[in-house]
Amino acid sequence: MSFYIVLENISHDKQCEVVWAGEDGHWQALSASYHSNLEPNKEYWTAHVSCVGSSVKSLPGNIVFALRYQTLGCEYWDNNEGLNYSSQADSGVKVLTTEVMQNIGFESQLLDDQNQISVVVSVKQAIQVSAVTLHWSTDNWRHTHKTSCHFNRHYWDEETASNARNPNQYGSEIWQGKIKLDSAFSVQYLICCETAEQTYWDNNKGNNYSLRHKPLSILMLNLHCYQEDNQRFKFSQIAKAINEQNADIICLQEVAELWNNGQGDWSTNAAKIINDQLPQPFHLYTDWSHLGFDKYREGVAILSRYPILHQASKFVSNSHSPDNIHTRRVVMAQVNVPFLGLFNIYSVHLSWWDDGFSEQFTRLSQWASDNQTNEVKGTLLCGDFNITVGSEGYDLVVNNNNYEDPFLTFNSQGTASKIFKVNDPYWQHSIAEDYRIDYLFMKKDSQLKIIAANILFTDEDYGRVSDHCGYLMTFEAG
Repeated sequence: MSFYIVLENISHDKQCEVVWAGEDGHWQALSASYHSNLEPNKEYWTAHVSCVGSSVKSLPGNIVFALRYQTLGCEYWDNNEGLNYSSQADSGVKVLTTEVMQNIGFESQLLDDQNQISVVVSVKQAIQVSAVTLHWSTDNWRHTHKTSCHFNRHYWDEETASNARNPNQYGSEIWQGKIKLDSAFSVQYLICCETAEQTYWDNNKGNNYSLRHKPLSILMLNLHCYQEDNQRFKFSQIAKAINEQNADIICLQEVAELWNNGQGDWSTNAAKIINDQLPQPFHLYTDWSHLGFDKYREGVAILSRYPILHQASKFVSNSHSPDNIHTRRVVMAQVNVPFLGLFNIYSVHLSWWDDGFSEQFTRLSQWASDNQTNEVKGTLLCGDFNITVGSEGYDLVVNNNNYEDPFLTFNSQGTASKIFKVNDPYWQHSIAEDYRIDYLFMKKDSQLKIIAANILFTDEDYGRVSDHCGYLMTFEAG
């Protein structure tokens, strides 16, 4: 049994259940889970359960059910005005009586090896439909395609591996169509239903139906060079966040390992320790710049879910001396992100404006330009730049070198309250409302579009793990 539910998005913290009973009268609670957004304040949720009959337990048969929704300490019910909803055994699909047609069982994400999607449309038999077609695009409607759906005498439900009558006893008939995707990252579609008198459209309440492969998520964080209390626990919290947030690329700064007469101690490398705590360790590339806090080799690192095809490390500072705190080295990794292409990622920690930022960024920008080829779909500079929004350094990056700040593009007012100032005399008294000095700068011709930008490692989520907060940004094909 499969249920598709529309919820009003009252709060992020919520629980939805289908409370149902079969012919034995035994009531059960079936948990639903988030599926996709419908409107700014509405979401799709789904619930599924499979029942197997045996010699001691029969199938549920005809069922009755209601919906329970709990959020913000309140409980809401939809029980069909006290009558409960019902569905007969082997009856197939039952849809809202107010709808002429409905998209049945649609998904919101493409699987790695998926090159086509099946669309199942339930149409009210009474309108006497003559044709059902899918109108779709894989490039945000720059090019459009049309695919016909077919009516089958029996509807084969792939999820439950069973047949259902078509049309069924609820007056619904099933039409099915397939969209071939090849190597496209995403697809949008809408449904057209034609009768002799009228043409009906279903565009998912104005949003269109949309499926995509896994987007690219990038997390960046300055680790504070082993200066945290409960350091090992905080490393484990970072690994937990990487896993739970499903990050793909992690750019770390102030990555420390014991100095050991300049030879380092790999077992104490902060990036390695974090990586070792992931369920499946990532590909790791790191290098160091200078002596930090008189006892550490301090540098930067990149962790990647995807294999690193090319990696490099380069000084961007005038100084190459490990005894100079403003000796700065940047690491880069080139990765091939499935269905998105090649990207050059740089993990960056630059000095303040008065201590060499300008020449350091100029070298970095030139290096990034030298690495740009026709095959590279985008360049991303990620890390601690020690500049604030609106400063001379920020203007050098964004205006003079043709980079953009996707976090600022995506977020509106109200995010700064989560961002805490680094305890650093160079900028802690800035009057700017945007307290960031950590950025993901993206070359403006990069073929990516930001779809989410969040602040992590605050008191509201995984706790503070550094004197910086972390930034998680998610991108799809742009």
